[in-house]
Amino acid sequence: NNPLIKETAALKDKKGRREQGLFLVEGAKMASECVKSGMEIERAILSESYRGDCLFDTAVRVSDEVFRFLSDEKSPQGILCAVKLPKDALRPPKNSCLLLDGVSDPGNMGAIIRTAEAAGAHGVIIPKRRGVGLTATVAKTSAGAVEYMPVVRVPNIVSTIEELKQKGLWIFCADMDGQPWCSTDMGGPIGIVVGAEGSGVSRLTKEHCDFVVSLPMNGQVNSLNASVAAAIVIYEAVRQRSGLPSFVKKN
Repeated sequence: NNPLIKETAALKDKKGRREQGLFLVEGAKMASECVKSGMEIERAILSESYRGDCLFDTAVRVSDEVFRFLSDEKSPQGILCAVKLPKDALRPPKNSCLLLDGVSDPGNMGAIIRTAEAAGAHGVIIPKRRGVGLTATVAKTSAGAVEYMPVVRVPNIVSTIEELKQKGLWIFCADMDGQPWCSTDMGGPIGIVVGAEGSGVSRLTKEHCDFVVSLPMNGQVNSLNASVAAAIVIYEAVRQRSGLPSFVKKN
């Protein structure tokens, strides 16, 4: 019946995260990254058996049973934080951004955020009501990148694409039946659209993109994991922007 526990448990649900403007991160490493990156932490909760470093003066101790109820982990680490969601401010990226069109798997989303941060992208754009939001699993699979990579929630991906195009970005859709991913010019400011697992980029979203780029599928399966496809395409943009050759001849 504790209101704090009820509010924290509600953050496991997308509606609760939207209403409170918070999301959960778990584990000592993730908590430390939140502090280092300057993210605003609303509350920290520790299990009674947690003996690691406490980074917060006002952390709340709960029983191990209650902590297991709050945690999404099979083996909880004993520390979690409720962190304020990023403000929905869309600024024109300096080089590239990723737009996720209905990506629903938190592992994929976390991996995409991790790749985007490593590649030097300037943001990841997600729809407010379609696909997965920021969750503890997303934060964990991003390996801390979610604390540094701006994640912007928008009401409508198509409207956002048009807004980015007006600001000078070329929009590339990673989907089937497009040009080879390495045959188009990605050297300038671009947005890369990645679709949902299985269904891909929606028809309407695809129609509003400037280019469709595809990866060769030479085996029996007809698609790649969303995060893998995103990584290949965004690093092609990194290669072009860096002026690196597409291959190196052996002497």
